[in-house]
Amino acid sequence: MNEIKEPRSVRRNLSKLVVPIFIETLLIMMLGAVDTIMLSQYSDNAVAAVGVVNQLIMFAFLIFEVINLGTSVLCSQYLGAKKQKNVVQVVGVAILLNLVLGLVVSAILHYGAPLLLTLMGLRPELMVYGVGYMEIVGAFAFFQALSLTVSASLRSANKAVYPMMVIVVVNILNIIGNYSLIFGKFGMPALGVEGAAISTAFARGVSMIILFIILFRKYIPKFPIDYFRPFPFVELKNLLKIGLPSAGENMSYSLSQVLLTYFINMLGNEALTTRTYVVNMVMFVYLFAIAMAQGGAICIGHLVGEKKIRAAYLLGKYVMRISILVSLVLSCIWALMGHTLFSWLTDNAEIVRLGTVILFVDVILEVGRAINIYATNALRATGDVNYPFYVGVVVQWSIAVGCGYLFGLYWGWGLVGMWCAFLLDENIRGIIFVRRWNSMKWAKKGFVK
Repeated sequence: MNEIKEPRSVRRNLSKLVVPIFIETLLIMMLGAVDTIMLSQYSDNAVAAVGVVNQLIMFAFLIFEVINLGTSVLCSQYLGAKKQKNVVQVVGVAILLNLVLGLVVSAILHYGAPLLLTLMGLRPELMVYGVGYMEIVGAFAFFQALSLTVSASLRSANKAVYPMMVIVVVNILNIIGNYSLIFGKFGMPALGVEGAAISTAFARGVSMIILFIILFRKYIPKFPIDYFRPFPFVELKNLLKIGLPSAGENMSYSLSQVLLTYFINMLGNEALTTRTYVVNMVMFVYLFAIAMAQGGAICIGHLVGEKKIRAAYLLGKYVMRISILVSLVLSCIWALMGHTLFSWLTDNAEIVRLGTVILFVDVILEVGRAINIYATNALRATGDVNYPFYVGVVVQWSIAVGCGYLFGLYWGWGLVGMWCAFLLDENIRGIIFVRRWNSMKWAKKGFVK
């Protein structure tokens, strides 16, 4: 019976995690949103180009999640089981692997910018903005690789407040840098899109340095060499066992979004710009769901490590209910304010009209998205990593991509039709994941033996 009541005592730890993760995620999103808002005062074409570039860059960043997702799950379960040596080994291996991956990805994004954007079908009038932005931001992608790894390890140890504090500093630097370098203030040159890229890359570099200082001072003072002799291949295997299918699901989603962005690009610049504005707006709708899911996953991982399976199940149900409620309320507010929000961003009447309609369609979409964000994180935390991957690949590509093309292009419903396809994708996956969690088939998937 004590185990059944466990979530009530865990909720205090959950709230301590959710609040800083919420603020951190909000400020991370603002890094991209600030670029979009400031560039909207510079050029609608610049906004469209940077939107396509960020789609590619965020897909590339998912490569780092192969290691980071494994780091978070393993550290949470090992900390629950009080296996500190294993925690140090996992973090050390993760940092090494993501450094190598980060350098490779940085080189590909920097040198392959023109080719990749050409393959995305970016039109010539947008290419001049897109290539310059991608070459600069892409060259320093390894900053983000290492920052994400350190942040994941700190959050799994209930130290989510530190990554949050770092992002506060980074956002201030990014806002000042954008204002200075986009518009040529404080004696700086007016570099436009390239100025936004320089500011973003610099802010990410500062973030990486501060996070490493915190890691060594507050969590892992050193990585003893004898912990890595012989090399802990079992931890590497576990990282990949969790990370590959987990990141594979994220990559499938992101790649499907890249293809859908290509379809939207075929609809014209106004549709592409509207999509960029909408994506940046609705990020703030599902922000709380992300924070709840990540905080809940850490607590669920601890409970699984402690062998408190029933408590983990009940906590997951609680996280899902709160996530749906908040997402639904926020999406309704956004929809009602849609015309006003778009009027602030652009004077293009077609973009305002199209965006306002899409925000109403998005209300139902956000219910499914909240469930998916919670369920994929919760299932990974238990070690049930393959199921979300299989469901994601099948449904995303058959419904989001297939129906997106059918509704948006073939039947000519345009961007609104595509959003209806996205609505179906999110909610179908949501129903499947709720059934999986209730089945308790994840209960024997843990990594602590």
